[in-house]
Amino acid sequence: MYSDGSAFEQLSRDECLRLMASVSVGRIVYTRRALPAVELVNFALHGGDIIIRTDSDGKLAVATQHSVVAFEADLLEEDQQAGWSVTAVGQSQEVTDPAEIGRLQKIGLSSWAPGVREHFIRISPEILNGRRLRVSSQPTHAGHPAPVAT
Repeated sequence: MYSDGSAFEQLSRDECLRLMASVSVGRIVYTRRALPAVELVNFALHGGDIIIRTDSDGKLAVATQHSVVAFEADLLEEDQQAGWSVTAVGQSQEVTDPAEIGRLQKIGLSSWAPGVREHFIRISPEILNGRRLRVSSQPTHAGHPAPVAT
């Protein structure tokens, strides 16, 4: 029986947040017309919450108002066969307080999509799971490389 040597390391909440803060693009999973929908979005972390800036009339803004959503961010290094993935599940809500909107406008989050994006969505992670995979190739007794956890 061949084992691929995969070794997944479970990540702490703090490590999950640190890794998420190191990237600017993730995927939000929400319900649209009673079906799962996935959108690629740029985001920022602010006070442990995931912040997305979008169009107030867009399908994402409407569908995520006061809904439970999932959010995923990752970083893969294919040549190293390594990477990490973090999944957050929590309540999404639109930010309506003018003072809070003013603070969020200053965190440097701008939407990559064209048009005016002055609507902020906050996801407060209630569940946060992360895994890291580190694999390197080492020769086996038969001389063939086999991935081994590092």
